[in-house]
Amino acid sequence: MADKPSFFITTPIYYVNAKPHLGTAYSTVLCDVQARYRRAKGYDVKFLTGMDEHGEKVEEAAHEHGMEPQEWCDSQAPYFKELWKTLEISNDDFIRTTEPRQTRAVQYLWERMRESGYIYKGSYDGWYCVPEETYFTETQVAHADEERHTEGQHLCPDCGRPLERVQEESWFFKLSAFQDKLLKLYDEHPDFVQPSFRMNEVRTFVEGGLQDLSVSRTSFDWGIKLPFDEKHVTYVWFDALLNYMTAVGYGNPSEAAKKELAFRWPAQYHVVGKDIIRFHCVIWPAMLMAIGEALPEHVFAHGFLMVKNEETGQGEKMSKSRGNAIAPQEVIDLLGVEGYRYYFMTDVKPGEDGAISFSRMEQVYNADLANSWGNLVSRALNMSVKYFDGKSPEVPEGWADRPNPLRDVALGIEGRYAAHMDKIEYDDAKDVVMELVHAANHYIEDSEPWNVAKDPARAGELQDIILNLLETIRICAHLLAPFMPETSAEALRRMSHGDEAATDDLAAACEWGQLKGGLPVTKGDALFPRLAKK
Repeated sequence: MADKPSFFITTPIYYVNAKPHLGTAYSTVLCDVQARYRRAKGYDVKFLTGMDEHGEKVEEAAHEHGMEPQEWCDSQAPYFKELWKTLEISNDDFIRTTEPRQTRAVQYLWERMRESGYIYKGSYDGWYCVPEETYFTETQVAHADEERHTEGQHLCPDCGRPLERVQEESWFFKLSAFQDKLLKLYDEHPDFVQPSFRMNEVRTFVEGGLQDLSVSRTSFDWGIKLPFDEKHVTYVWFDALLNYMTAVGYGNPSEAAKKELAFRWPAQYHVVGKDIIRFHCVIWPAMLMAIGEALPEHVFAHGFLMVKNEETGQGEKMSKSRGNAIAPQEVIDLLGVEGYRYYFMTDVKPGEDGAISFSRMEQVYNADLANSWGNLVSRALNMSVKYFDGKSPEVPEGWADRPNPLRDVALGIEGRYAAHMDKIEYDDAKDVVMELVHAANHYIEDSEPWNVAKDPARAGELQDIILNLLETIRICAHLLAPFMPETSAEALRRMSHGDEAATDDLAAACEWGQLKGGLPVTKGDALFPRLAKK
């Protein structure tokens, strides 16, 4: 491990009250692209995802299906694992909060919290939303009621569903003690919350004042028991947030686990939906401060996926009642797995809400993948096979140093691309690559290799044209690999450069002039067959 720097990235762990949907898949692919990119940059990557299985919401879902909670959770795990396999997710670990390692870690956390002096026993009397698993103050509830003009029924400020009045004995976490410490964190690390406009939301919330948080329950028992008070089970978020450290050895007394924790923690990125930003940017760092542990470097909050109304052009929330809910498999059936990954990662701006539609998916797929990238690969490999006896041209002395339009665009491309990938600006990183792809397609039209091939006296010119095109494909395949790993690997294989697919030095791999000549080239089927208008 020590010869490579660690890069630890996590998805939220997903609730098991329903099957995985477009939103859960979006978070997971977002992390996968970053994990693949970081591996190609030479990092020792740990990519974690998993399931959040405790709490009242899960218990209710289980009973609605006539099952015990553990039985229900076990029945849901395959849906997540199978979808991640289908979407080419390269996670290194899949954690479930019902695993013994999580129980051990959470109980260890309780002991550390008791030693810290930041927990105390009291009683809770207030409002709770089961679907959001969130407590709300009287002020928050009154403000929400006023905005919604509700009478006689208090609704959740976040989701609008009815709140429950909870009155029970509880252990509390002294969250109120961390207001100034959190504001100092945000001042000293302005990129702790990304994108920057999300930081403003978090800061405003904390500046409004923090109240101590109820972190145990006695009214149900589906959760991890407190080691020193077994009548109580752990509040689901106090349990769930710890998964990120559990997975890298927290609470495990073995020397190997301690070594892994020292190497892996803190995480570089927690990727979460904007709806759970408060838990990750307020409660979680406060918990870590309380027990003296390092804080994650960044929390990246992405927006929601909305469905574009073709008549109004506006984005609408997906729901079964509206009849506009889209399942991941529907998009896979349309675009294929790699087209799915490309569309969501490059056409939906990370961090912002994105309005998606099948017509837009078809448009992006055909323009970028079928007509541009796929077309370039097909034409260039076909011409290499046709004009050079099924091989790439031999590489003449000085070829890599000869000026040409593609070399000009390719010089420094990895640096421009990395500047965006490092910040999860996938749409901008894609633009850097597509600039070279478009330049190559124009180059074919401008250089007219089919005419050059007719004149034996221009054999050297033809050789350079095809070499320039193949080298462009080789470089673009590397840069597109985090988004579309299989088709990039296939493009490299067709040029007999398949051994490059697992590079851990992306900058070196993208330097102009690495192409090997005189190797077998295979045209193959179209990487992205054009979609007929549906």
